[in-house]
Amino acid sequence: MRVGTGFDVHRLQEGRKLILGGVEIPWEKGLLGHSDADVLIHAVMDALLGAAALGDIGQHFPDTDQAYRGISSLELLKRVGELLRGKGYGAGNIDAVVIAQQPKIAPFIPSMREKIAGALAVSPEQVSVKATTTEGLGFCGQGEGIAAQAAATVVPSAALYSDRQAGGDR
Repeated sequence: MRVGTGFDVHRLQEGRKLILGGVEIPWEKGLLGHSDADVLIHAVMDALLGAAALGDIGQHFPDTDQAYRGISSLELLKRVGELLRGKGYGAGNIDAVVIAQQPKIAPFIPSMREKIAGALAVSPEQVSVKATTTEGLGFCGQGEGIAAQAAATVVPSAALYSDRQAGGDR
């Protein structure tokens, strides 16, 4: 098993959709970025890539490439899953936290877990998503941006197969 971490932050801006964990959240502002600016998915991707020593999302999906303008981060997460499989790994588990004063995202967490799991072809039980505030402190607390952190494990693909054969929950 290998472990990686990821972090991302984007500025909030009026006139954009707010996408977190692949889910559109109704709110007055969205995140500014080259893609859909989904900070949660970006942190998860970096954690998975880091665990497999495959670099980071900027290396694989640079914001200077117009092919990624406005792209769904879930699509990029699927591509990260393919990169992992190409190196003989699969996602073991993911633990992520969204850091935002507003909006409240708890009602959307089950859908986020489903979307992330679906993109990686794993069980939602392997994906944990949480949310916290900064008690009004810093750029997240002042409503200027949203951040996310993630930790992830990757395991050799053979381990995933043997767990499934044995009836495991991987």
